[in-house]
Amino acid sequence: MKKKPKILILTANYGNGHIQVANSLEKHCKNSGIDVIVSDLYGESHPLIADITRFLYLKSFSIGKQFYRLFYYGVDKIYNKRMMNLYFKMGNKKLHQIIQKEKPDIIINTFPMIVVPEYRRRTGVVIPTFNVMTDFCLHKIWIHENIDKYYVASSNVKERLMETGTLPSNIKVTGIPIRPQFEKERNIQSLHKKYNLDPNKKILLIMAGAHGVLKNVEDLCKTFSSYDHLQTVVVCGNNHYLKDSLTHIEQQSQERVKVLGYVESIDELFRISDCMITKPGGITLMEASALKVPLILFKPVPGQEKENALYFEEKGAAFIVNKIDEIYEAVDQLLTSPTLINTMKNNIHTLFNPNATETIINDILEESEKIYRQELYLHS
Repeated sequence: MKKKPKILILTANYGNGHIQVANSLEKHCKNSGIDVIVSDLYGESHPLIADITRFLYLKSFSIGKQFYRLFYYGVDKIYNKRMMNLYFKMGNKKLHQIIQKEKPDIIINTFPMIVVPEYRRRTGVVIPTFNVMTDFCLHKIWIHENIDKYYVASSNVKERLMETGTLPSNIKVTGIPIRPQFEKERNIQSLHKKYNLDPNKKILLIMAGAHGVLKNVEDLCKTFSSYDHLQTVVVCGNNHYLKDSLTHIEQQSQERVKVLGYVESIDELFRISDCMITKPGGITLMEASALKVPLILFKPVPGQEKENALYFEEKGAAFIVNKIDEIYEAVDQLLTSPTLINTMKNNIHTLFNPNATETIINDILEESEKIYRQELYLHS
């Protein structure tokens, strides 16, 4: 292999997690002087199909939950049928074009693309291929005999992979790559002042912008605005309609409710929050674990979000709630018990693996060298 290998990172825009992991890996490679390219393979090869399936994915957070449940939990029943055979081939032409043009030495998947390991089976071309998994659970669609190594969030995922016959040596528990700012030390004294928050009151962070994760944000804000000992910060992201709809509550709340749009340095709010209401995406969970933020997970969507939520609840790091009234109960329980908050902070931090991005890239470079040496030996 060349002294400076070229890495191809393949991802897909279904939620922000897969793209965000790809971006973290890309940034680290560039900072390390490694030649790297990133491709949204499905979006580039089948834009119309990608748009339709992304639409269905987003609908799974509201009206399409049963559809997504069927796909996620029913994949074993359709795994060898025509639908899966089509999925195996999706993006094959575009992948071949990228490989011919860019000649990558290594391929990293941050989304389960069976077409990539299938490419080796069809062509006989061995390009070391690695899966960086983005959740705290295992879905069968990630697994293929031509994946050289898996990088997983937790020992639980490693155990599930081993149960499928994957060798322990082909699995490494690294955690999930997150944005660098979540792993830096920060002095938080100035952050309360920056966001005009009282350091003597508890802070509840509501991540409300992503895919309509919370339908009753307005009711929650109205109720929490009456809590004298609590400040509620609502992050609406790019959901401008939601932000505008909450403005009147913010104005009437006597500074007990803060409504924000997109926040670039969101880690700052994580650092000063006593608990957070959010959706259980793998990246969000890993970032919360990095900064010890106890979680309230509202109505997780069937599939990886539900499995992620159950894992964090089992570890004493989160509450799962399915009704609005349960949110109030969970918040009251947390904010009236410093012991419970500290216990949950400690529990969630045990699920964090630091320096995942660097660990993964370094290990991939080492594993790729071994694979190329083995191929050279076999063909000598």
